[in-house]
Order: sequence, then structure tokens, then C-alpha cells
Amino acid sequence: MTKARVSIRRFTLPYTFLTALAITAAFPLLWIVISSLKSAPELAHDPLSFWPSAPTLEHYRHVLFDLGALGNLGNSLLISLSTTALTIAASTTAAYGIVRFYPKVGQRLTQLLISTYMFPPILLAVPYTVIMISLGLANTYVGLVLAYLSFSIPYAIWMLTAFYQTVPIEIEEAAYVDGAGQFRTFLSIASPIVLPGIVATAIYTFINSFNEFLYALLFINSSDRMPISVALYSLSGSEVLDWGAMMAASVVVVLPSVVFFLAIQRHIAAGLSEGSVK
Repeated sequence: MTKARVSIRRFTLPYTFLTALAITAAFPLLWIVISSLKSAPELAHDPLSFWPSAPTLEHYRHVLFDLGALGNLGNSLLISLSTTALTIAASTTAAYGIVRFYPKVGQRLTQLLISTYMFPPILLAVPYTVIMISLGLANTYVGLVLAYLSFSIPYAIWMLTAFYQTVPIEIEEAAYVDGAGQFRTFLSIASPIVLPGIVATAIYTFINSFNEFLYALLFINSSDRMPISVALYSLSGSEVLDWGAMMAASVVVVLPSVVFFLAIQRHIAAGLSEGSVK
């Protein structure tokens, strides 16, 4: 009986602690969602009430249609998905090439790539702006995506190099014996094995580019091309702040990242042995 109690405590206490941490971490987001459903008078007179007395979607309608946030959300999704796709395509091939063709200089090369993160974004803002204007890429999606790629690709290569180093060379040699070429081995053997790392890198790249603010504010000056992060900033007035619209817009900003993560998170646990089976 004593051993059973000890076993129950051993499993109950950690899960209780983790549950408390999860609730604490999720509470701010939950509060934003609840506040976005409150009416404007309720937010003004009783902002600390937990549940809205008369839930309404008026703030979402106002943000998405009256303020045009739906178009801004589409801009952010286009920019973020393009950045993520190009980053994964470039970083996977580069990381695999470093591991298989330049193993001796790979470590120094990845350290050189990650050193680009030593420079704060504000330090590169002026040179990037000058370059984009001189190339005619100011106020374009292409210019913004190129700016995002400049700091997402080095980090992605650094991450994926460590994953590709875990792929046993014997598996690839067996594929060569079966007649597979270098690119087929990379695509069908090595990449499925490191699929969790590729997915984690894609999630990081998407969230980072979706929430980026500085370069989007500097490069995009047309309201119809603004990402949602810049459009959300425009909601903050100098004297009056519409809290209902701000809460609804915050939910709109967070939701795509959550949906993107839920859509591909199942691949994190997949692919660990898929490549060897193939």
C-alpha cells in the first residue's frame, strides 16, 4: 500500500506541476480571447470580469472588415509562407552539402553563419533600406521576403546541420548500392530521417517572419500591402485606444501561428525511421 502511494505521488506531483505551468502560460492568451468577446461598454466599466455578460463578435467584424485586417492577414501569410518555403529549400540542401561534402570546414562554416545573429536588426535597418530602394524593391513583398531570408537561412542551416550529422552514413551507402543517386538519397533517405528537425525549423521560421515588425514597418508603406503586425500597430492611437479592437486583432495575429503549428506538429514525431525503411 505504501509503495502504491509513493508511485501515485511520483506520477501525480510532476503532472500537477506541469499542468499548473501550462495554465499559467496559457492564461494571458485566454484572457485576450475573453476580452475580445466583451462589448465596448463592458470593457470600459468592468474590464476585470472573467466572462463577458453578453459575448459579441463585433470587434472581430470591425477589425477584419472595417479596418481591412483581413487583407493584412493575407499579406502576412503570403510573406511568411514564402519565406518559410524558400528557407527550408535552401537550408536543407546547404546543410546536407556541408555535412556530406565539407565535413571538416562544416563546423567553422556554421559558426560563421550563426555569427550573423550578432548584429541586431536595428543596426542593419538603414543599409537594408538603402539597398532595397536602390534595387527598386521598396514597398514590395519580394524585398521584404529577401530581408527575412537574410537572417532566417543562416539560422536554419545551423540548426539543420546538426540534424543531418545524426544520419548514419551506412544508410546512405546502402541507398547508393541500390542505385540511388546523390539527390535521390538526400530527398528520400536523409531528409525523412531529419523530418522533425525540418518541421521545427519551419515552425520557427514561420513564426519569426509572421511576427516580424521592424523591417515590415520600414519597407512597406502602402496600407494594402502591410502585414498584420504593422496594421496592429496602427490601432494604437495617441489619445484613445480601442481595447476591444486591439484584443480581437491580437487574436487574429496569434491564430495563424497556432494553426500552422497544429497543422504540421504531427510530423515532428514522424520520420525518425521512415528514411531507413525506404
